[in-house]
Amino acid sequence: MALMDSVMVHQRADVPYGMFLSGGIDSAAVLAAMSRLNERPVKAFTVGFSGGDVHDERYHARVVARAAGAEHIEVEFCEEDFIELLPKIAAVLDDPVADYATLPTYKLGQSAAREGLKVVLCGEGGDELFAGYGRYRSATRPWWKGGGKAMRARSVLDSLDLLREPSLNWRKGLAAVEHFVSCKGLTPLQRVQAIDCAEWLPNDLLIKLDRCLMAHGVEGRTPLLDIAVAEVAFALPDELKLRGRLGKWLLRKWLERYLPQANAFARKRGFTVPVGTWIMRHGAKLGPLVASQPGVAEWCMPERVRSIFMQNGKHENFAAWILLFYALWHQVHVLGHGHKGDVYDCLES
Repeated sequence: MALMDSVMVHQRADVPYGMFLSGGIDSAAVLAAMSRLNERPVKAFTVGFSGGDVHDERYHARVVARAAGAEHIEVEFCEEDFIELLPKIAAVLDDPVADYATLPTYKLGQSAAREGLKVVLCGEGGDELFAGYGRYRSATRPWWKGGGKAMRARSVLDSLDLLREPSLNWRKGLAAVEHFVSCKGLTPLQRVQAIDCAEWLPNDLLIKLDRCLMAHGVEGRTPLLDIAVAEVAFALPDELKLRGRLGKWLLRKWLERYLPQANAFARKRGFTVPVGTWIMRHGAKLGPLVASQPGVAEWCMPERVRSIFMQNGKHENFAAWILLFYALWHQVHVLGHGHKGDVYDCLES
């Protein structure tokens, strides 16, 4: 398969290299290839979280790393890291990418640098190319075939009545989605994949990876996004991507062959970061601070902002995270303030 050749090319380096291992299929496939291409044990880094009721990937990653003969390095991200590192993360992201995954990615980069690594291979791209996201199953259902017109043009900030005025830009953004959805010659699944490859992948995942790793002088490489791998993936019929409720069918078959201990056909569990739990614990103090920030007060109603920091709903947690991240990002990239200290130091300055 093109994947083995891609990993061989991407691990070429005159400096020490390793890889990031989650509990998922994509990074396990990368490790399976690396373990066959390297005589020495591969350094594999996995992040886990303390506190909060979340799925911790470290146990499964430990099993996979042992089976592959890798040197497994476990990294913990805790509530104290959240408060301390978030301003630094907002500072290195020149675009306000409010993705939970920036948190563990930044600390993994920090840990890799401390281990003396300059290059790490990662599993980004597997979900988009081989149809791993759960939402891709919906693309084959009749209601989806109406395309972008079936989408509700409301952002999470709109739906919680946080904005002083409705978000017109969010609605305009759906016009770009319509272009991909209406492309002729593509199946509904391929259309949704095209949207993710054109928008989500370059404007979120790869920005996150590049900025959070290069902040520590570490280069992130993505063998699953090699052109040869992409050509194979895009040429696959839908039935080799989705089978029943399982995505990434062909990639799972490959992994089953080369690293059976990875349990390639287990149901995927979502990667979660307990940000909502952490924000709730600090909500009484963070809410008023965020509500009074210039970049937030200009667009949002302060009383509603303070309110969501005291609520424990899924949408409220996500909105609170977006506003907290944007407040810190706005301070650095719009107001030109430094990012010395933790979240409170920055918001109170």
